[in-house]
Amino acid sequence: QGRLVESGGGLVQPGGSLRLSCAASGFSFENFFANWYRQVPGKEREPVAGIRADGHFTNYTESVKGRFTISRDNAENTLYLQMNSVKPEDTGLYYCNARWWISDYWGQGTQVTVSS
Repeated sequence: QGRLVESGGGLVQPGGSLRLSCAASGFSFENFFANWYRQVPGKEREPVAGIRADGHFTNYTESVKGRFTISRDNAENTLYLQMNSVKPEDTGLYYCNARWWISDYWGQGTQVTVSS
């Protein structure tokens, strides 16, 4: 059974940086498209960034372009999200997702709070 475990969340000041990690196990991570989503109370979960299985194509939601970078290390079965110049509106519960054909795995989420 596939499993994803996020880490790296926490409290960060506006303008600061944070790096999220997501460790994959129990499935062939290198074959999966991977994504980061975030959710705030009262709102639907929204996609933040995605990366193709081979790591050669990425996409971002408009609000994080130029500030966040998604990457992956298939040898280490790990997905990353480098968050720079963070803003209060980046606050939320960040989820890791891996998807391929009918397989769709989610982590439990890691909280990111941007506040002074």
